[in-house]
Amino acid sequence: MATYILALDQGTTSSRAILFDRNGHPVARAQRELTQHFPQSGWVEHDPLEIWHSQLDTLHQALASVGASPRDIAAIGIANQRETSLVWERATGKPLAPAIVWQDRRTAAHCAQLQAEGHEEQVRRRTGLLLDPYFSATKLAWLLDAIPHGRERAQAGELAAGTIDSWLIWKLSDGARHVTDATNASRTLLLDIDTGQWDPAMLALFDIPLPCLPQVVPSGTRGEPIALATALGHPVPITGVAGDQQAALFGQTCFVPGMAKNTYGTGCFVLMQTGDRRIHSSNRLLTTIASHTQERRYALEGSVFVGGAVVQWLRDGLGMIERAEDVEALAASVPDHGDVHVVPAFAGLGSPHWDPYARGAIVGLSRGSTRAHIARAALESIAFQSAELLQAMQADVGHPLTELRVDGGASANNLLMQFQSDLLGVPVVRPRCTETTALGAAYLAGLSAGYWESTGELAGNWQVDRVFEPAMSRDEAGGRLHTWARAVERSRGWTRADA
Repeated sequence: MATYILALDQGTTSSRAILFDRNGHPVARAQRELTQHFPQSGWVEHDPLEIWHSQLDTLHQALASVGASPRDIAAIGIANQRETSLVWERATGKPLAPAIVWQDRRTAAHCAQLQAEGHEEQVRRRTGLLLDPYFSATKLAWLLDAIPHGRERAQAGELAAGTIDSWLIWKLSDGARHVTDATNASRTLLLDIDTGQWDPAMLALFDIPLPCLPQVVPSGTRGEPIALATALGHPVPITGVAGDQQAALFGQTCFVPGMAKNTYGTGCFVLMQTGDRRIHSSNRLLTTIASHTQERRYALEGSVFVGGAVVQWLRDGLGMIERAEDVEALAASVPDHGDVHVVPAFAGLGSPHWDPYARGAIVGLSRGSTRAHIARAALESIAFQSAELLQAMQADVGHPLTELRVDGGASANNLLMQFQSDLLGVPVVRPRCTETTALGAAYLAGLSAGYWESTGELAGNWQVDRVFEPAMSRDEAGGRLHTWARAVERSRGWTRADA
């Protein structure tokens, strides 16, 4: 059998390729940053061809770093930024517009109109989601409006539309396969998450022609691969695909209902495994497909739009630090945040507020406030937003959280992880391998290809790096969360015309 499983981790700010061995250890990796385009306030775009070329380049770089070739790959797994959407021509493979990134807010008015017309309850019941520009449907509708004769051509089968997994599989298979996996499809507002099929009522609501959409397939099953990557010079089976956050849940081996993870990336994404039980949230969280292998598994999810990106803003926007990793030392140079709160609602607020009109705010400033206080408040905002989600999640499932597994770039920040544990009052557990998004894609692919035999084998690979135990009283944590809620209220509705 070939030596490695290759994971392609196509994220918001970079494309990465990682080779994993049988122990689930990364043995080679390559990464390339993506250009972020902000053509108007609230708009975020990517170049689809840059996504493709950056992913292909990192693939070859990772292989070359260990002297391997495509023949050494047993299977490919793909994890991707989920709701980001694009449209391309089937005949030429040419993208017809920039990809609209999940953070983009341009369709807020469309969502507000549908809410005003009373559609949100039907949408929530069928898809598990809420009406928000975060999701793919209104992005695709906007693109089809912007492309000349877009709907006519889409209905005629001339155009292909989808999320980034569909685009990568199309390119890797030389246009042979137009598919998406169940986890990515469940983020579009177009999928009936009970049947796992495109929902005719949702297609009609958003005016999306069915012929332009990909076929929905499982995240990975034994037997036929999802596609063959023929663009590598040697055909390699693609046997695992999942949206990045579902992939991270799988990579953290959260297979038992009640287990939860938080990924601290550009945003923060908390997912709790609920097994075959689809839970309708009473607290404006999302119900989503966690994976589909032998059967569909569900999760509750809360989404923070700006998590680690607030540190990038301190670096690039304010010039407070030279490197992202410098934020911990700056924040630790003061004993607390000095009553300063940073609400990083740069792209609106996600769960549980769902306010696309919110914008960032710094409150509580005094003459004694310093850049260190602002840095600490910005760092703590990541934990505050995540704690809000987990409080809502515990209320929905009806039982307390016992631990939180963490991953993503900002999980390396010890100050942040300790504060997260303090707010939640439960242990925060960081694994040795924090590349869990890529690892989850690799695990899905490897299970399907027979490289690993069972989820029990995968759980045995998981190892702890450090456990952060809570050291703050529940009264103090509650008071801190109450003050945070006051700060959030001051950021809400800022760009509404009637605010």
